[in-house]
Amino acid sequence: MSENSFDLIIIGAGPGGYVAAIRAAQLGMNVACVEKRAS
Repeated sequence: MSENSFDLIIIGAGPGGYVAAIRAAQLGMNVACVEKRAS
């Protein structure tokens, strides 16, 4: 099992979560975006 470290975890990949994840990544954060359903 691999271990990951994130600065920010976004719960929900809707419009707000998606934009927040992109902006945080642009600011240099290591981001994970968790969605309930697979697309």
